[in-house]
Parts: sequence; structure tokens; C-alpha cells
Amino acid sequence: MSDAPHSHSTQSPPSAWLIAHLDAIRDAARLGPVLDLACGRGRNSLALAELGVASIGMDRNRDHLRELGVAAGRRGQVIPTVRCDLEDERGVPIRPASCGAILVFRFLHRPLARAIEEALQPGGILLYETFAEAHRATGRGPRSAAFYLAPDELPGLFPGLEIVAYEDGPVPGPGLEITARLLARKPLRPVP
Repeated sequence: MSDAPHSHSTQSPPSAWLIAHLDAIRDAARLGPVLDLACGRGRNSLALAELGVASIGMDRNRDHLRELGVAAGRRGQVIPTVRCDLEDERGVPIRPASCGAILVFRFLHRPLARAIEEALQPGGILLYETFAEAHRATGRGPRSAAFYLAPDELPGLFPGLEIVAYEDGPVPGPGLEITARLLARKPLRPVP
């Protein structure tokens, strides 16, 4: 029996990077809430809920959060959501050291990196995947060059975290996506 959630016609499938690191997410969820930043319509939050891992969806798009709530309700799930603009100067409206895991997929706002680090509990994890510069050649994805990562840029955005896994290149599966993918852990003691 597969650990992957069922697919639903109106919902994109969860990220393969998320599915590959379910055990790490489950372990981190014991430390505190799992926060899905810039969750969009909640493809990853819905997948986690189906697999028994609670998360909180955060996004600025009211309609996307509403769609997430409806999709969760159809499945008999409740996924709390928070509406906020992660690109404004206030950053992530989360207390420091309050999250067991933070998930970021297909979103890049470099000034948030420090707030993301600070929001993790010691021992908590960051799971991050977004478009690499090489993806621009596909003609799909964000229009602005600011939303693409330079080669090997992603680990450097989080100097206070320990890199557990990092990949940069094509994503296995249908459709060509070229991303940078990171799993990092907040050390139990601060990095000097």
C-alpha cells in the first residue's frame, strides 16, 4: 500500500519532495505545528492531512484559502488557515521557535529566510522547493527573474540551519520542472 495520498481532480498532486520526506515531517510535527507557507490551494497541506499530519496553511490569496477549506471539508478534514501577505515588511506572523516544520513550495521571497529560521523550534525542519534559474528556459513558471534561485543559492539563504538533503535540477516525473530542493534542520544549539 502506498503512503502517497489519493489524487483529486481539482487538486494538484503533492510535491514528490514532500512525499520523500514524510518521516522527517512526522517527527518534526511532534515539536510543534507544521506550517505550509504560501500554501496556495493547499496541495501539500491536504496531502499531509490525508496522511495524518496536521498543518496550518498560510497564504495571501483569500480565494485559494477558501478553496483549501472547501477541499478539506469534502474529505472530512479541518486545516486551519492564516491569511497574510508574506512579502510585506512584517514577515512571518509566527512566534520564534514555535514551529516543528515549515514547508515552502513554489515561493521565493528572500527577506523571509531569517524569519523562517527563527520560527523553527530547535530540532525543527525546513522543507523547501522552488524554481531554479534553469527552469526559465521551459517558458513556464514565474515571469520575474527575482523568483528563481541561482545555482546552489538555496542552502546559503539559511546559514543557521544544518543541511540534511539538497538537490538542484530536474524533478523526476511528468512535465519538466527544474527546482532547487532543500531539507534542513535547526540545530539544538545555535550555530556559531
